[in-house]
Parts: sequence; C-alpha cells; structure tokens
Amino acid sequence: MTKHLLFNAIILLLLNSCGNTNYGTRQPSKNTYPKTSSQGTKVNSTSTTEQEYQALLKTYKPETADVLNDLLNSSSDQLKTSISVENKSRCNMVLTIKGNNYLKKIPIGTNKIGYVMVPKNQNYTLSGMVCNSLYQKTTFITNSYSIMLSN
Repeated sequence: MTKHLLFNAIILLLLNSCGNTNYGTRQPSKNTYPKTSSQGTKVNSTSTTEQEYQALLKTYKPETADVLNDLLNSSSDQLKTSISVENKSRCNMVLTIKGNNYLKKIPIGTNKIGYVMVPKNQNYTLSGMVCNSLYQKTTFITNSYSIMLSN
C-alpha cells in the first residue's frame, strides 16, 4: 500500500514539474473580497497573494531531486524530510513554512504541487491564503508529510 502511495506521489511530482507553467502570465483572480487592514485602508488579499506569488516565481528554486530521494529512499537516519502541498484551489497561493530557525515561502500555482525539504523532528506552522481563506496548521514533522488544499 505504501509503495503504491509512494509511486503515485512520485508520478504527481514528475507530472507537476513537466506540466505547462505560464510563469510570465497573470491569471485572473475571482471573488476578490476586500478586507480592512489595521490602518483602516482597503487591502485586496487575493491581489496581494498574487503579487507575492509572481515575485517568488522569479527566485524560487524547487528541491525536486532531494524530495524524490526522500520519498524513494526515506530512512530514519536522515536529518531532513519532505513536505508536499497540492493546491486544488482555483487560486495561486504562497505557502509559508515556519519552524525553529527555519522560514521558507513556496509559490504553488493552481492545480500544482509545491514541495520542500525541512529538518526532521520539529514543529512547523504551515500557513497561506487560499482564495481569500486563511489556511494555518501547526504540526510536528517526523517523516514526509503531504496535504491537499482546495477552496
């Protein structure tokens, strides 16, 4: 069962990295509900997330080889493990991963998978805006961790 799940995860990672990615184009955002910031001005969270997403795409380097090695050859003596997040929403998102002396932001396009290697045996807070909805979860990571987000 775990081999089947691992095989599916590898196929998804490979298909995600080989898919059509329009890095230079903006996708229209839907349902842009403005919210009020602490200064009393209107802030559009969807457009802010989209701007951050586009800026991160220019510099983000995925850790594909390390994540695949972790999924295929995971052992308890390794110091790092993988986190993968599948974005099934209709909006691009930026996932923030915070841990003890660790901070990383990952741009994840709509219907794409984002992944990263993190030190094992630590608490991490995963957070991000998914189509004007805040996702936030704190979890203790001991081995590879995978979630799927949707609207």
